[in-house]
Amino acid sequence: MQGTPTEVFRPYGSRDLEVLLSRSSLSASYRLQARAVAEVLPFRANSYVVDELIDWSAVPDDPMFRLTFPQPEMLPADDRERVAGLLAASAPRSRMQDVVRAVRARLNPHPSGQRERNVPVVDGRAVPGIQHKYRETVLFFPRRGQTCHAYCTYCFRWAQFVGDADLRFAGEVEPVVRYLASRPEVSDVLLTGGDPLVMSARMLAGYVEPLLADPLAHVSTLRIGTKALSYWPYRFVSDPDAGELLALFRRIVAAGRRLVVMAHYSHPRELGTGVAVEAVRRVLETGASVRVQAPLIRGVNDEAALWQELWSSAVRLDMVPYYMFVERDTGPQDHFAVPLGRAWEIYRDAYARVSGLARTVRGPVMSADEGKVCVDGVLGAGQERVFVLRYLQAREPGWVGRPFLARFDPAATWWSQLQPVVGAAGTGEFDPFAVTGGAGP
Repeated sequence: MQGTPTEVFRPYGSRDLEVLLSRSSLSASYRLQARAVAEVLPFRANSYVVDELIDWSAVPDDPMFRLTFPQPEMLPADDRERVAGLLAASAPRSRMQDVVRAVRARLNPHPSGQRERNVPVVDGRAVPGIQHKYRETVLFFPRRGQTCHAYCTYCFRWAQFVGDADLRFAGEVEPVVRYLASRPEVSDVLLTGGDPLVMSARMLAGYVEPLLADPLAHVSTLRIGTKALSYWPYRFVSDPDAGELLALFRRIVAAGRRLVVMAHYSHPRELGTGVAVEAVRRVLETGASVRVQAPLIRGVNDEAALWQELWSSAVRLDMVPYYMFVERDTGPQDHFAVPLGRAWEIYRDAYARVSGLARTVRGPVMSADEGKVCVDGVLGAGQERVFVLRYLQAREPGWVGRPFLARFDPAATWWSQLQPVVGAAGTGEFDPFAVTGGAGP
């Protein structure tokens, strides 16, 4: 790979895309269409990702390139050609914005009831910056943490990053504290985004420390969803306030709270540099734990051997393999999705090759409207094959852990494409397919 290690964070955006793509032998047509995709879906990279993680000699097939750089097929052909035509013609910006807005609206920017069902309402008003889907867990989107060190091309929260306030979740901590004080059933708060660790340590402390107050003693676990360990590990090693950030982690633990870093590792190469390993070590030294999760992405990590390597490497570093997710029904899902049957085979084969310590991982898991649905397997049932499914988490707690069946469909990539096996889904209070936005009839 090109370049030498750097400790100076240098971000790259869509204006840098043409120059970055010129590192490879990609055609002018490819570069134009990639720029068209970047008009619709967000692009952000940085010097570490570009110089240390991407093998430019293998572009466009390099998995880290596919993970971070726009590819033409991420948009439907008609939309892509229309935007590319406007770029080639140097069309007025207002015209481009109108077209881009229409394309984004067709990409399901807020899947699985995020806006309609997850935002709590108190006294007739939505609580800003919160989603509360599961009884025990509240998601908090700190206003200052709604970007990332780099963007994943598959990201289901892409709508947070396109500069449209109507599509963004974000809020300040005071309403969150008031809401949590009235919800003693909540034990976990997940700070998410974006990436909360793009904030300075001092700014992050302003969001975290109010959550440690005595009235919120029932909040026993703070989670931080982040890609910083893989996309900018210098955040924990040599950034000017790296020590202050780690000291904040220690204060959280000393306050009697459990701190869990929900680390997104999509490929074992993200653990292949010395600074990446050192970052993990420093985080664990604070008393925090680290859990490893990511979706299964076609062309990036859709091989069992890659997941075996990732989970085994995580265990060697004292991290906990947690979830293999299914690519959500938003944005470029058609480009990146893996059929559910194939996803289960990849998970099964990787799971069979790792030690028991790595078998904490669960998958493949769909974060659907009613909850996290795990594909437990494929079985023959009479004259047909079926998916065996269960909820790992659900809006209705009584649904958790109860198995149910759906007809096997080799092309299905998402929950809404599944059909129940008549008489096998459950009855009465448990009918997992009778949901808003759920599976097909």
